[in-house]
Amino acid sequence: MTAVAATPARSQSRAWKKLRANKSALVGACIVLVFGVLALLAPVLPIADPAGTDWGAIRKPPSLGAWMGTDEIGRDILSRMIWGAQASLLAGVVSVLIAVVVGVPFGLVAGYFGGWTDTIISRCTEALLAMPFLILAIALAAFLGPSLTNAMIAIGLSAVPVFIRLTRGQVLAVKTEDYVEGARAIGLGHIPIMLRYILPNVVPPILVQATLTIATAIIAEASLSFLGLGQQPPAPSWGSMLNTAKNFLSQAPWMAIWPGAAIFLVVIGFNLMGDGLRDALDPREH
Repeated sequence: MTAVAATPARSQSRAWKKLRANKSALVGACIVLVFGVLALLAPVLPIADPAGTDWGAIRKPPSLGAWMGTDEIGRDILSRMIWGAQASLLAGVVSVLIAVVVGVPFGLVAGYFGGWTDTIISRCTEALLAMPFLILAIALAAFLGPSLTNAMIAIGLSAVPVFIRLTRGQVLAVKTEDYVEGARAIGLGHIPIMLRYILPNVVPPILVQATLTIATAIIAEASLSFLGLGQQPPAPSWGSMLNTAKNFLSQAPWMAIWPGAAIFLVVIGFNLMGDGLRDALDPREH
């Protein structure tokens, strides 16, 4: 039992060392960490009120008084950027959490039991995958109503089919392994086998997919906010800031540059992290 327990530990150690050696993954992690810290510290940072207006400072360019300039009603863009990070990161993480909690059990059941169970779940999954992710999210958000909470639910449900398909494929590969057959031979039930022997071995690819899907969810949240289906004014959101900025691109381009750059950087950060995790957790590389 000691030798068997040591193998996963050594594998995790090698994966961690490989992840630390991946410079692009570390860069991505640093980007995400910076935005995450700013979002968490937004309530205590010495910044202006994100909803505070100043009619004497409308569309002012970046300066010492307003490092990122002001918007169409004199609100400080830096403050709104930091508070907007909360909405974007929260939407990304919560949406993916919803997708994992809903999708993984369905994929686990479909892959393990097969038969009609697999057929029904797989056909429903394929039907949902036939619809573009963003279109499905927009439709669900419009049905649920405009709010950040409903946007997160819509994005999460739209991402569920990806995790069902991924989990099912991984389970099909794992359930024929000798240790699973051995668990069946000693009389363990279906639930213990799925939770103790199969699920832990399909977690790494799910973790990689979750990291990559967070980036997609952040873009989706920005898109929904841009369309008025996400975070509602006056609460700041990078997507809604871009929606406002499109009307002032020639007079105040900084209104669009900062939220656009933030979305780009965060998405790149999560993608770099996901690529690094995929390389580190790939068993063929160990």
